[in-house]
Amino acid sequence: MFQRPNGEDMELFQVQVLMMPPKIEHLATAQKRVTSGENFQVDCVASGLPDPEVSWSLPDGTMINNALQSDDSGTRSRRYVIFGNGTLLLQQMGKKDEGDYTCHAKNELGEDEMKVQVWDTAGQERFRKSMVEHYYRNVHAVVFVYDVTKMASFQNLKTWIQECNGHRVSPTVPRVLVGNKCDLVSHIQVPSNTALKFADAHNMLLFETSAKDPKESQNVDSIFMCLACRLKAQKSLLYRDVEREDGRVRLSQETDVNKSNCPC
Repeated sequence: MFQRPNGEDMELFQVQVLMMPPKIEHLATAQKRVTSGENFQVDCVASGLPDPEVSWSLPDGTMINNALQSDDSGTRSRRYVIFGNGTLLLQQMGKKDEGDYTCHAKNELGEDEMKVQVWDTAGQERFRKSMVEHYYRNVHAVVFVYDVTKMASFQNLKTWIQECNGHRVSPTVPRVLVGNKCDLVSHIQVPSNTALKFADAHNMLLFETSAKDPKESQNVDSIFMCLACRLKAQKSLLYRDVEREDGRVRLSQETDVNKSNCPC
């Protein structure tokens, strides 16, 4: 505060305007598969000061934004819509709509972008569902395989196990867990003890091997030997229960699996 010669008082204030460049919350996965004919929606959540303007570029390079909420060009009249929060809606996904969709967030301080690959399954999901149901119906053993160099591959095991259980695969069906690419020691993301705990929790044996390294070929053989032994033991349990001869029930001799050469 200071006083002018004429007696007037003045007070100075310092004003700061807070500004931040745009930042997009990137999606966990940058790939989306959509069944042909269905609608597709993807969010683009962006922050910044001042609020960034959000727009999308289509695979053919066309830009759409809130001001131009949909493009009226020929074959895709009003099929692409951007909502106020940056969400892109694509109506009636088709093969021609495949490609990279890029979200742009822009303000006075800069720009951020996020790319999403969109693929049309063209009925592949329905085909896969019908085929999967057929295989699950006749399953005798299940091998769950993950990539030891990719944690996401290991985390996806829960989904496959849920699908297996969803198709009512009997708990007596032998199941094993296989970690592949163990030869890539410097790139391993899934520790053996983590995989072992998971296998124990789901009543499975764990094998770590490599399909490429000849030194690990014995482990590959052990996987199938283990399954063969368990299937053989299961079969003997089925057939030992009853054998009918001359109207009488006769118990068959139990096979001693422990005396075999099973690796598990």
